[in-house]
Amino acid sequence: MAGRIPLVLLACGSFNPITYQHMRLFELARDHMHQTGQYQVIGGIVSPVSDRYGKQGLALAKHRLAMARMALQNSDWVIVDDWESQQPDWTETLVTMRYHYSRIAEKYQRRISDTPLEQKPASCVPQLKLLCGADFMDTFKVPGLWREDHIEEVVGRFGLVCVSRGSLEPDRAIHESDTLCRHQQNIFLVREWIHNEISATEIRRALRRGLSVKYLLPDSVIQYIKEHNLYTHDSELMNKDSKLRPLTKQTVED
Repeated sequence: MAGRIPLVLLACGSFNPITYQHMRLFELARDHMHQTGQYQVIGGIVSPVSDRYGKQGLALAKHRLAMARMALQNSDWVIVDDWESQQPDWTETLVTMRYHYSRIAEKYQRRISDTPLEQKPASCVPQLKLLCGADFMDTFKVPGLWREDHIEEVVGRFGLVCVSRGSLEPDRAIHESDTLCRHQQNIFLVREWIHNEISATEIRRALRRGLSVKYLLPDSVIQYIKEHNLYTHDSELMNKDSKLRPLTKQTVED
């Protein structure tokens, strides 16, 4: 893959809990980006959201982090990062992307400075792109959820790798948004031919009802959920009457 652009994939979300579907997104995206002939995926980052996000039924970050690390313990290229989840307030996706890009660039510059001149690589600073499912594209249309300048920078400066899911049509979301359409060359749509409809929402519902979720989650994650009594009827009431923090934070800033 000499001469290709090094690329890191970042997935932000609740991971409540992490599922095989979340992990498959990384594999599908890496294959697709390699097939473009332009990129070499050198890493992946799972970034669980802060507890302050305010989503109903959101388990504590310490649990979501622990489950994600268990699920990905055998991955040789995807890591779980706790920076976003440890922030005192909910962090905008763009802010999280800026943070990780600065770390990637700093690490690259250190490696270059420590390399003898005759051995310095010809490749550029690694790029960072946001990895998401097709349902994520629809969030851009939710009033008050995103700032327009944030969408512009996320898509225009960094870019998206979007994996199809079910009957959702991410290309329609692009068509209906002037901003997305303007930067569509920086949006990579990945078709998932082996359909995987695993949903964290449905998994939590099954757990509340005492139903089996084996083969939907890693056994280690299922055991962790049992040991810590997660995803019960009571836990689902957490944040029940709260607005998502993105909506309230935007209102205050505006």
